Amino acid sequence: MATTEEHGDTGKVVLTEEMGFLDRIRATPAGRLTLKIVVGVLGTAIIVTGLIMVPFPGPGWLVVFAGLAVLATEFAWASRLLQIAKEKVMAATDWLKRQNWVVRIVVGALTLLVAAAIVWATVKFTLGIDLIEKARELLGRG
Repeated sequence: MATTEEHGDTGKVVLTEEMGFLDRIRATPAGRLTLKIVVGVLGTAIIVTGLIMVPFPGPGWLVVFAGLAVLATEFAWASRLLQIAKEKVMAATDWLKRQNWVVRIVVGALTLLVAAAIVWATVKFTLGIDLIEKARELLGRG
């Protein structure tokens, strides 16, 4: 990371060309505050989007972790939380890797079942469409 230089006896900070883009922004109090606000709003928006996506099949948790990584660029608490989350995910992954294939199949089936139940409930209560009932109708059993 590039550093700022003191200019003579004035004590003023001189921005040098070797400094990175974010270093130049952080060189002034207004820049630091603006950067924290922008990163905070952007990171929070990404996390909220990810949390909305979590119940559905797809990259919900990945988006949450991405938002946390954005926040971690400016906030120490987010960096610590991201590290804890990484450790927990790695521990769960390592545990699952050590299990035999029966446990892995059961965990996979339960995960799929929970995801399907969440999708069914979301469609039923937001659109008023019962997917199970529609499937029975289409199969001629309704």
